[in-house]
Amino acid sequence: MSAPTRPTDSFGPPVPVLSVSPVTLPAPGRAVDLDLRVSAPVSGDELPVVLLSHGQGHSHHLSSSDGYAPLAHFWAAHGFAVIQPTHLSSATLRLPPDTPGAPMFWRSRAEDMSLILDHLDRIEAAVPQLAGRLDHGRVAVAGHSMGGHTASLLLGARLVDPEDGVEADLADPRIAAGVLLAAPGRGGDALTGFVAEHYPFLSGTDFSRMARPALVVAGDRDASAHLTVAGPDWHADPYVLSPGRKSLLTLFGAEHGLGGISGYDVAETTDDSPARVSAVQRLSWAYLRSELNPGDPAWQRACDALSAAPDPLGRVESK
Repeated sequence: MSAPTRPTDSFGPPVPVLSVSPVTLPAPGRAVDLDLRVSAPVSGDELPVVLLSHGQGHSHHLSSSDGYAPLAHFWAAHGFAVIQPTHLSSATLRLPPDTPGAPMFWRSRAEDMSLILDHLDRIEAAVPQLAGRLDHGRVAVAGHSMGGHTASLLLGARLVDPEDGVEADLADPRIAAGVLLAAPGRGGDALTGFVAEHYPFLSGTDFSRMARPALVVAGDRDASAHLTVAGPDWHADPYVLSPGRKSLLTLFGAEHGLGGISGYDVAETTDDSPARVSAVQRLSWAYLRSELNPGDPAWQRACDALSAAPDPLGRVESK
């Protein structure tokens, strides 16, 4: 059997990456200060910024700034500065279960990202090798699973806060585009009874005002039966139910880990596939490259390479 064909590169070889952690931002009113990991190429200026939001899962450290190395390192090695917060939902923090916002801290997660953008200068000062190298005007957000939910809110999705019944608007206009990886879909009758009862913030999700450009990545075997009764199509909802310029990458055979994007050789990946991870790396990079550099052909070239492969790993559709 031949090895799966991956999209061809439209960029040069990876460059060395520097990664610094923890970088700590004071966060008055937050349960703890905000710890970050910052990864960037060792050379180059005017680096576009990607905010990467972790998911949850049962592993102790993937749900923190120490996770998602396959994405963070790849993006940084090809020209992005990647900033990864440790959200309050991280198992590494071991916060008491009665901490306000627990257990998922959906609002705090989005606020973490806006806090980072408020203090990019402070982050550059904390990492001398980055001083003056970040392009504050070119920013994207990416997130996996619950991190995809965070990214969707920052891009304009709304929800009804179950605590007070008020619609929450956490969109940040400084964010130009996003990548939603195995993100939650619509609420209502698409949710399991357990989720509707224990995570009611998911019940009122509304994508109708998520107008900013986004790449939605979904696995066609990601049933997420603990979350939804709608099957794998649920993870395509941010594409189907939102307006504006969007693309959907459906990965064949992929489950919730999308081949293993949350970490190298982690036990919780149920669909381990280096080829699939490579496809996510390259296609997401190409999408971000073209969105943050209008006119750059990287995304079109990556899509063409995917569709031309004799045994493609997925398909892309756009609107």
